[in-house]
Amino acid sequence: MKRILFILMTFVLTSVAAANAQKVAVKTNVLGWATATPNLGFEFAMADRWTFDFAGGYNPWTFDKQQNIKAKHWVVTPEFRYWFCESLQGHFIGINGNYTQFNISGLPLPNAFIELKSNVPAPANFRDVRMNGWAVGAGLTYGYAFPIARRWNMEVTAGFGWWYTEYDQFESRKCGMFQQKVNRHALGLSALGISFVYLIK
Repeated sequence: MKRILFILMTFVLTSVAAANAQKVAVKTNVLGWATATPNLGFEFAMADRWTFDFAGGYNPWTFDKQQNIKAKHWVVTPEFRYWFCESLQGHFIGINGNYTQFNISGLPLPNAFIELKSNVPAPANFRDVRMNGWAVGAGLTYGYAFPIARRWNMEVTAGFGWWYTEYDQFESRKCGMFQQKVNRHALGLSALGISFVYLIK
């Protein structure tokens, strides 16, 4: 994990150093906050129509200790974007990556992924299990940004791509028994956001 974090930080710092200082934005995704996940992102113009976006979120909460209901995780998402008219305005497409570590339990999660390969079948009800592990993914995104006030934009984005995950599966109850190790390849959402964006420059 330390090696992955080092590579990500080196990648981000290199990209920031190359960024065009004329346009810089800071943002937060409302959908993340709706799931009790504080999040923050930065976007840097690298050329007239190219930007680099880097966002992250962290959820440390246990919603119900007695029932062991939680969605603990952290996630980082770097993305290169191409804007059709000018950077940080209008339509864009992007290529994103994702890395997350998670400890999720007792939540009625929908099985919204198209499974490509797995060593075991997905559980019939995710509410009955706790999943502790990590996932990595990559995908294509489409989005649109528009002004809502001076220096403020609203951004809507969605992405679809590939995911690979490995996790240990337990009973969902507190101190639940270990059930199995899982690894899965799947297709599904790689990005989804409604974000408020503040243009610094």
